[in-house]
Amino acid sequence: MKKILALSIAVILVSCGGNPEEQIKARLAELKEKSIAIDHEIKTLEDELALLKSGEGESGKIPVYVERLQYQLFEHFVIVNGAVEPVEEAKISPEVGGQIVKVAVKKGDRVSAGQLLVELNTSVTERGIQEVNTALELATKVYDKQKALYDQSVGSEIQYLEAKNAKESLERKLATLKAQLAMAVIKAPFTGIVDEVYVKEGELGAPGAPLLHLVSLKRMKVKANLAENYLSKIAEGDVVKLSFPTFPDILLSVPIKQIGNVVDYKSRTVPIELEFSNGNESIKANQIALLNLKDFEEAKAIVVPSLVIKQDSKGEFLFITSKDEAGETVAKKVYVKTGLSFRERTLIKSGLAVGDQIIVSGFNLVGNGSKVTIK
Repeated sequence: MKKILALSIAVILVSCGGNPEEQIKARLAELKEKSIAIDHEIKTLEDELALLKSGEGESGKIPVYVERLQYQLFEHFVIVNGAVEPVEEAKISPEVGGQIVKVAVKKGDRVSAGQLLVELNTSVTERGIQEVNTALELATKVYDKQKALYDQSVGSEIQYLEAKNAKESLERKLATLKAQLAMAVIKAPFTGIVDEVYVKEGELGAPGAPLLHLVSLKRMKVKANLAENYLSKIAEGDVVKLSFPTFPDILLSVPIKQIGNVVDYKSRTVPIELEFSNGNESIKANQIALLNLKDFEEAKAIVVPSLVIKQDSKGEFLFITSKDEAGETVAKKVYVKTGLSFRERTLIKSGLAVGDQIIVSGFNLVGNGSKVTIK
């Protein structure tokens, strides 16, 4: 045996020439491919023989299961990944700086719109308001007297205007101080949940530095990027089937709220946005969402399981049941022209007709003209 193997290798090297190692590798790959094909044929024949020996076949007939074709609705969807975001979400920071004297909420608290969240030190502003109020009281009296004299043509116009200006200036200053006082009391802009608190009492708050993160889960939106070649097939208002890998039982029908007007020149995608109600708050921010956008529909379609479609050098084919000249039920090889596929179902454009019985189980055991029995 060793002599035969050595002789075979020598013949290969002499006849093919070139690098001996590469020649052996090429021949080995060729033999492996043939081995795989032979193993597959052996397995198919063994399965067929086992069925016949088990009694499932009738007089050498191969047992098969069939599906009778009829018109049905076929829909094709493009599945796009999206990210969930809250419609109302804010990292809240103060409009004025100051020491934090009160943090009225903690992480996880539910708050209502207008509820106190954080309070800053307002002692300086309050003293300023008291001083302005005192000065305004005097300025108002002076103004009233000057106005009375001016109305009687006793006082001069300039004295009247000076008194009026002093009073109005103090009123504006008072309004500014009261606004600053209100800014030091940070309230919830909307009803939601305190997701995070970043500060503690005694620390300093500054404009632009977030104090806490407030989020509402009642209304959510989904943002996704859609390939530009689908733009002609969708429009604002089209209903999208929305699903979530984390919650496979949740399936929503949501209209497209907005389609972007600018295509990203790098990814060749356009942003789209949807909005939906999340009353039970089961969907969380930043979850992955799957958008099923319908880009094709045919009401009267012939559809078959994608698994039964095979291919050879002539094209795609499958097996249906037919009658031979003796009236026996046999498998018949039929070439078909296929269309789109979705969820393991394929649209058949030509080659089949309503009423045909396609073999959906046992199709790997039959050939053209094989006698079958329908189970």
